[in-house]
Amino acid sequence: MTFAPSANAGSVIRAACLCALLALGAPWAQAGNFSVVPVRIYMTPSDRAVAVTITNEGDTEVALQTDLYSWGQKPDGTDDLALTEDLIVAPPILKLAPGARQVVRLARLVPADNSKQLTYRLVVREVPEATAPKAEKGIVLQLPIALAMSMPVFITPPPAHRNVDCQVTRMDPQSFSALCQNSGTAYAQVRAIVLARGGEELARFEGGTYILPGARRTLSFKSEKAVAAGPAVARVLFDDGRSTELNVQLP
Repeated sequence: MTFAPSANAGSVIRAACLCALLALGAPWAQAGNFSVVPVRIYMTPSDRAVAVTITNEGDTEVALQTDLYSWGQKPDGTDDLALTEDLIVAPPILKLAPGARQVVRLARLVPADNSKQLTYRLVVREVPEATAPKAEKGIVLQLPIALAMSMPVFITPPPAHRNVDCQVTRMDPQSFSALCQNSGTAYAQVRAIVLARGGEELARFEGGTYILPGARRTLSFKSEKAVAAGPAVARVLFDDGRSTELNVQLP
């Protein structure tokens, strides 16, 4: 069983699920429905392989293909992805009957870096043409919606850690901007930034923004009403439940 790789593999990369509408109106045009567990994959330098479970949650057969990318970020936070052979998925291609599940192995092929975290993306995408019915003469069948999922992969040595510094500024009476830079050796994921004064919440950023080592991101958020000038406190919350606070002077 062989599936041709996408002509533009980068178009399927997203931080979460990506639904690409390929066609409409086909009588069988039903999207595949699959899940991948875990949604974030953690490895240590001593791990040679980890298990990933893929389940067909739909009521039709689904064909899937996996691709692996090295994942970096430019200084401005823009994702930089490139196909890699540092890791391998076995099997890389699979077909699942309705309700079926399969455990695949994600294995490391190159030595880990004991000084810093290595970051990758595992992309699992549906290949609709592999399970499409053959068209009868004179009938043109259209492709359905294709689903792709992108999971981050982290290979983290014990010394690696994030080191995030944020600067919060006000753009106008209701708009704020947080410039966050990660000078550490491991990723950071900002889940929220809460701007408060005297126990009263003034504005909040909600997200799940990744900041890889050496990168920085600008996070924008707004308050429901104008905020008066004066001192405030910004609390930055990360995905591991920890947080940091910084004093802010609003002009």
